[in-house]
Amino acid sequence: MGPTTLSSYIFYNNPSLPKNRLTMKTLANQTLLYDEDCPLCQAYTGAFVKTGMLDEKGRKPYAELNENELTFVDKEKAVNEIALIDSENNTVTYGVDSLLKVIGYSFPTIRKFGNIKPVKFLLKKLYSLVSYNRKVIVPGSNNSGELQCTPSFNYRYRFVYILFATMVTAVTLFYYSDLLPIVPKGNFSREVILAVGQLAFQAILLIKHNNKTILNYLGNVITVSLIGSLLLLPVLLVNSFVPLPEVIILVWFGATVLIMFTEHYRRVKTLQLPGYLCFTWAVYRLFALPIILDLQL
Repeated sequence: MGPTTLSSYIFYNNPSLPKNRLTMKTLANQTLLYDEDCPLCQAYTGAFVKTGMLDEKGRKPYAELNENELTFVDKEKAVNEIALIDSENNTVTYGVDSLLKVIGYSFPTIRKFGNIKPVKFLLKKLYSLVSYNRKVIVPGSNNSGELQCTPSFNYRYRFVYILFATMVTAVTLFYYSDLLPIVPKGNFSREVILAVGQLAFQAILLIKHNNKTILNYLGNVITVSLIGSLLLLPVLLVNSFVPLPEVIILVWFGATVLIMFTEHYRRVKTLQLPGYLCFTWAVYRLFALPIILDLQL
């Protein structure tokens, strides 16, 4: 008897232990339609199935909608708000309501809290921010099927996402720059100018493309910056308790820049945009930083 089997045996044969700690309550006869080209969507819908919140047939790609389901599923709404099909009643819930229904079946308290009007309002806004920008947060290849689960292009949520990611990046770099011995002490304005200037510089290089192409690319660019900021956070956190050697801080920063360049290159290829964007992205930092530092902002 292996460790897993033994622990399960002890668990189920010990009346003092609550049995609901091993499995979630399964919401049966419900199917989530997910974007199979979105790694983020695959991850969280897969987690619902693995944890037992949904049964083995509890999710399927949007592209596999059958003729019967197409009669009652709102195709346009389902690409922006994840649809949960009730196969017994042929009814559908969308977006936050779908997630609250799935999670709330196992955790009723979460469902009750999530349905409080102010909370639900904020959840819907947060959901929309992620959903409309999911292709720039975690890009994936597009399937060649007739049904494409590509979110509608929403200018407002794209600009809000770019603004949010820019602020997070600026704040992180502001604090990290204080740890770099080669960089004079700056301020928050400098980091904001660097981040916004990077976006403007790259956008100019795509001036011949349409607005959607440019904003899709800029969304990816700022996501790369956001990834870099998240990678720098562990050093900031540790250093706040235990001062780290300068060599570790510099090496970590260099490794982060390399990861960012690699990720930017991958995204440019996915978007099928000119490869020179990767080099201009790096050149901007090399030339803009010394100029801005000289301004003593």
